Amino acid sequence: MDTLTHFVDLFLHIDKHLAVVMQSYGAWTYAILFLIVFCETGLVVTPFLPGDSLLFAAGALAAAGSLNVHLLAVLLIAAAVLGDAANYHVGRFIGPKVFQKKDSRIFKQQYIEKTQHFYDKYGTKTIVLARFVPIVRTFAPFLAGVGAMGYMKFAAYNIVGAVLWVALFLYCGYMFSEIELVKKNFSLVILAIIVVSLLPGVIEIIRARNTKSSAA
Repeated sequence: MDTLTHFVDLFLHIDKHLAVVMQSYGAWTYAILFLIVFCETGLVVTPFLPGDSLLFAAGALAAAGSLNVHLLAVLLIAAAVLGDAANYHVGRFIGPKVFQKKDSRIFKQQYIEKTQHFYDKYGTKTIVLARFVPIVRTFAPFLAGVGAMGYMKFAAYNIVGAVLWVALFLYCGYMFSEIELVKKNFSLVILAIIVVSLLPGVIEIIRARNTKSSAA
């Protein structure tokens, strides 16, 4: 329960945690944020790391004058692109071995199914759209590698998705964090971002289950 409480606190008060990181590590905060975004997009073992909310909070921290928002944008776009690229190659290399097992602590079947629903509906555009959906964001490039999607096509969607994702949440955090209403209710704003980002995945799963029920 303590672990769950810690994660809830991390997500809902990520602005405060980032401020502490900034005070403790100064310019190294850029590297820390780069690493978190890279891991969240590039490692299938860390889909639980904050994504959308982290970008928004980083933008808010930049608005306060602690960080350079444009430098952040360049670094985090690079982290997102490199993360997906690494994930793609890992999927291409170890994917077939992983899918020989029904389930594991990391490769939950529900994660795979959730991502597969997106591929079935959106095709290769999933690489772009998945940027805005937690869990799917982490597993989409992995499955692209498993499915042997051509790397040049994957790379193009990867770059477009990374630019849109980082720019949207980072600059929204930068622009809107100074609004008094947002300042006073920052935790609620972060919660709203998390809920909205989860909705597409939940809707797809519900639709898929209803379709299976109807077919049965």
